[in-house]
Amino acid sequence: MSLTMTIVMLIAGWLAVAAAMLWGVLRISRRHHHPVEPSKVEKVEKQPTRHATAH
Repeated sequence: MSLTMTIVMLIAGWLAVAAAMLWGVLRISRRHHHPVEPSKVEKVEKQPTRHATAH
């Protein structure tokens, strides 16, 4: 087997393993996601912004 083919197969194998791991993580995160009810957020008055006066 040539060096080029070895390198290509090594990269292809690495990409296959990375894709499988990503698929597994996404599958687990989708199955074990607990829905969270949105909390009530009180509106806070915005403070007037000041620009920096440093030179």
